[in-house]
Amino acid sequence: FYANNALVNTGELVFREVETGEEALALRAYAGEGFLEFRYALPEDSYELGFTITTRGLEGVIASQTTFLNLQWGVNMPSLEKSRDFENRYTGVYYRSAGGSVENLSVSGNEREEPPVKVKWVAFKQQFFSSILVVDSPCNAVVASTISNDPGFLKEARAELSLPYEGRAEERYEMRFFFGPNSFPVLEACGDDLDFTELVDLGWKGVAWINRYLVIPMFHFLERNVTLNYGLIIFLLTLIIKMCLFPLTYKSYLSQAKMRVLRPQVEEINKRIPADKAGERQRATMTLYRQAKVSPMGGCLPMLVQFPFLVALFYFFPGAIELRQQGFLWATDLASYDSILDLPFRVPGYGSHVSLFCLLMTVTNILYTVMNQRNQPMNDQMKSMKYVMYLMPVIFLFVFNDYSSGLSYYYFISLLITIIQMWAIRRVVDDAKLLKEIERAKLRPVKPSKFQERLVAAQKEQERRRRAKLKK
Repeated sequence: FYANNALVNTGELVFREVETGEEALALRAYAGEGFLEFRYALPEDSYELGFTITTRGLEGVIASQTTFLNLQWGVNMPSLEKSRDFENRYTGVYYRSAGGSVENLSVSGNEREEPPVKVKWVAFKQQFFSSILVVDSPCNAVVASTISNDPGFLKEARAELSLPYEGRAEERYEMRFFFGPNSFPVLEACGDDLDFTELVDLGWKGVAWINRYLVIPMFHFLERNVTLNYGLIIFLLTLIIKMCLFPLTYKSYLSQAKMRVLRPQVEEINKRIPADKAGERQRATMTLYRQAKVSPMGGCLPMLVQFPFLVALFYFFPGAIELRQQGFLWATDLASYDSILDLPFRVPGYGSHVSLFCLLMTVTNILYTVMNQRNQPMNDQMKSMKYVMYLMPVIFLFVFNDYSSGLSYYYFISLLITIIQMWAIRRVVDDAKLLKEIERAKLRPVKPSKFQERLVAAQKEQERRRRAKLKK
């Protein structure tokens, strides 16, 4: 603020202790009969620190045209984890507007922003810890983030809050800090009205609810009630999820098996109807599927239902502070990569280390792809896609090498359980018996669904237009 035509910075003033105790500390800077007081209150067993600024008797000291006091708060965020690049993705400046929306500055570049609305809090967030300043009365603010060139630091974060000043004999500003972990239960306990949980990246809206209402409660239930290593807790979590999704896995495999046993009949239709009559061939194939009560999408839809769970866990593990510095087998930190070999050079897109859990996930993924390809009927188009399916695990090898070893371990166990499930189902499902059931189903009259009716009508219209085009 300005006083006597000079800019006053409280960082250059001398403060004296006026109150000390186990839970409170008050410091004052005097100016004649008036003073500026900073009071800190530290409740027991809390991550919060109460902060109150009081001006008393300074109405004749602070410039009369002053309308706000400029509170400056900043920090140089140190690099705390093994992977600087990965940690940078989770480090940034966040703020919550008075209207309730939580925004953040770019995590990959320098940015300065003056929010158009008043803010309730500003947070300097890192991968596993956050510093948050909450004001009781929302105020205008300017926030900034700058990438640090110092190898020991990630970003320089700054915030300037404009505290309204009315020139009264006493002005008081109630605030509080939060210095603590990015643990969903901890942040949630601070109050729904603050939305601190938005600092935990649970993924986009389509999958965030899975983490919020299923994965996180299940994980913490196991954490509280099972006295096991976190690696074994992840195994139990994976097993529970896979067992819950098993009916979908079974339905998907059964649909693939039905398509496989019907493949000879589909090939017979293709031989009987020439390729230039594509519409007629397609209608005959759809009629076969309808009579056999088989849906070509039957194997895809159950897998699509399972896909959001894979994505949800992709967001959950890298940000789970509970896994930080928790070892399992050869991994010393389940929240970071598990290096079994440090390379003397850096492979572009891969890194300078070899993560064993990532390798195991890749090998298991290739094995799963092989089994899945054998279980699916192959047409010419599917055969051309086969090589793409084998390429995906290799891509994942590069993507996940730097990720949380807990995430790679989860995918490895999940794929392994899926392979065991597929093997068990394959032993139970008899193709010959399944074909007999399909043949019996074909004898029963089937009324086509509205979707099938629309599809057939569209195919007929397409065929009509093709023939009309040929006549021209």
